[in-house]
Amino acid sequence: MLGHSGPKKHLIFTLNGEVYAIAIDQIREIIGFRSPTIVPMMPSYLRGIINLRGMVVPVLDLAYRFGLAPNPVGKRTCIIILELPLHPDMPEQHYMVGLVVDMVNAVLDISPSMIELAPSFGVSIRPEFLHGMARIKEKFILLLNLQRVVALDELNALRSISDK
Repeated sequence: MLGHSGPKKHLIFTLNGEVYAIAIDQIREIIGFRSPTIVPMMPSYLRGIINLRGMVVPVLDLAYRFGLAPNPVGKRTCIIILELPLHPDMPEQHYMVGLVVDMVNAVLDISPSMIELAPSFGVSIRPEFLHGMARIKEKFILLLNLQRVVALDELNALRSISDK
């Protein structure tokens, strides 16, 4: 069991048929998919950048990030806009980044008693991208470790793109 507090709200979404969750306190908003502007010489998982009300937001394709083949963009494809701290020592400074997902499912309360350690096998992504997994009824939801999915050094490199 991970964590020691009460239930926490999580956004549940689907990517390549797998169900994932992100703590809702790191999410700024969810927008419909829009084609990002491609940025040359960036990692393959960086779809490009979008203009969100005057702010440049890098958009990561989670499927590419996880080494999976992305699904074609559909009616329910969306971009989850995250607001992440730039540095652990400066929690008041944030940076926005978007994640392309196949579909958003729901918001659920997940209590620490529902969370188990992430398995080291049997999942389609690298275990270091996971914080754990939650058992909801008879299904498992993979809890993403956003600090690993959007690594701080990579985040700072992406930040330099939007500062230009």
